[in-house]
Amino acid sequence: MAITASAVKELREMTGAGMMDCKKALAENDGDLQKAAEYLKIKGIAKADKKADRVAAEGLVGTWVSEDRKTGAMIEVNCETDFVARNEAFEGFVSELVAHVAATGITDIDALLASDLGGRPVEEVRKERVAGTGENITLRRAALLKAEGDGFVGEYVHMGGAIGVLVQFGAEGSVPGASAEELGRDVAMHAAAMAPHFTRESEIDENVVENEKRVLTEQAMEEGKPAEIVEKMVIGRIRKWRKEICLVDQPFVKNPDVTIQGEIDRVAKEAGARITLEGFTRFARGEGIEKKESNLAEEVAATLK
Repeated sequence: MAITASAVKELREMTGAGMMDCKKALAENDGDLQKAAEYLKIKGIAKADKKADRVAAEGLVGTWVSEDRKTGAMIEVNCETDFVARNEAFEGFVSELVAHVAATGITDIDALLASDLGGRPVEEVRKERVAGTGENITLRRAALLKAEGDGFVGEYVHMGGAIGVLVQFGAEGSVPGASAEELGRDVAMHAAAMAPHFTRESEIDENVVENEKRVLTEQAMEEGKPAEIVEKMVIGRIRKWRKEICLVDQPFVKNPDVTIQGEIDRVAKEAGARITLEGFTRFARGEGIEKKESNLAEEVAATLK
């Protein structure tokens, strides 16, 4: 039978489900509203969409690294409360999703939601989780890093999912598995604590530099410094600022006497190989949602002292 727009609208108002889900439910149940509503409830779709506009700033960041340490995946899945985030079923969902990202290589969230997970679209599974927990659950972002040749990937997750970091290394020459694992974890843990913006100075956009110069110049001028002194001060402060925001130049949190680059060089020398830090990805749970990241980075740093 033909499904009318008014019937779809009425079912949407009853259940809060999406338009296409309502249309399918009506088609599967010969246009019967009550049976269609029950169908959506059984499928875990009813009322899931009603929760979609509720803020989900809690949740977990999950990581996955292959046994050979060549591939690393990470995902952030958000919910509304820490209670649900610590639920075993939610943790299992995050683990299932990050393994799915690793297996498929899909990091675009829309494509990930549409992809097949155990014979069903991820979006359908997500809606079931929403119905089961009574909270809005969202897939926020995902990342995938792949090392080539002798390279390897490292990972670190803080506080069971508050912050997650993946780091990718290139290598010329074999690096022992234990050394690769320890270096990967140490650099990822440092990145979790210190929240660098870039891997190295060459990645810094000049527009960012010019903006920082402007801010520093205005600050120095407000201090009443002469113009020639201000120029010298800004040059020095920019040099310091560049190193502070770049991962390889930061003092290593476990040994501030050396930089991250120095620690990498030490491990490389012991292994008889050349190791380079190719890049990193850092997710902080709820970052930029409703409120800024608060003090998660400070908490990580405190645990390392």
